[in-house]
Amino acid sequence: MSSRPRRRRTAGREAKRAARQQASSAAAAYIDREIPYFEVLNEEALELIERNAETVLEEIGIEFNEFPRALALFKDAGADVDGERVRFPRGLCRSIIQASAPSEYIQHARNPKRNVIIGGDRTVLVPAYGSPFVRDLDAGRRYATIEDFRNFVKLTYMSPGLHHSGGTICEPVDVPVNKRHFDMVYSHIKYSDKPFMGSVTAPERAQDTVDMAKIVFGEDFLEENTVITSLINANSPMTFDATMLGAATVYAENNQATMISPFLLAGAMSPVTVAGTATQILAEALAGIAYVQLVRPG
Repeated sequence: MSSRPRRRRTAGREAKRAARQQASSAAAAYIDREIPYFEVLNEEALELIERNAETVLEEIGIEFNEFPRALALFKDAGADVDGERVRFPRGLCRSIIQASAPSEYIQHARNPKRNVIIGGDRTVLVPAYGSPFVRDLDAGRRYATIEDFRNFVKLTYMSPGLHHSGGTICEPVDVPVNKRHFDMVYSHIKYSDKPFMGSVTAPERAQDTVDMAKIVFGEDFLEENTVITSLINANSPMTFDATMLGAATVYAENNQATMISPFLLAGAMSPVTVAGTATQILAEALAGIAYVQLVRPG
């Protein structure tokens, strides 16, 4: 046997690390979609769903619970407000949206090369949102921790196939609910230079997200540019609650984007049929988007 000390094989590791970094930096910031949509429905069927959604808004309406500001804004815009239920004259929501909502926007990242365009013929791939559990080889299925969250952010950062850092990739239950949004947003900022999503679990947590983004990007930059996209769920069926409305208001006031996404399960919180569910989704989304545009057009 040779008495010479064994040389550490560092060159291989360094080469792999350099290859990963090169792949990550060379990845496209988003996908330009050049193939046409697959048309599931013809124009007549789409027009029927849109007409039915307007009927739902006009005759049934949407509840805006415990949020007087929304009721006042809609009343001033011409809607019929009865208690907390708002009924919209046919075409009102669509006219509000078409008057000011952009068809696409740039979400700026800490690294400008990672900026993404949301909307139009672009596809932006994002990690999963809201997973309550994680799974590993040692412990199997278990509740997530903040360390899991950080690791997922790092993995997303290194993945050339993911364009965006996401939001609540998993729920870190080892941090108190009233404080974990700080750790999650900080992890997105520290361990990735891709765009990220903000907290929506309370209006003050949305404001904390905005304030942290101002430290990174500057207050003036946020006033003119979008650096946060966040998820606002309708509390289906046909309801928006004060928590979601409060968070949406904070982001809109600060020129930050929100995705209005009805949270429904067909047959439980919406009709069983696909057509009925699509009608409800459209009605709820139109009402939520119209509210955001009334808070701050554009």
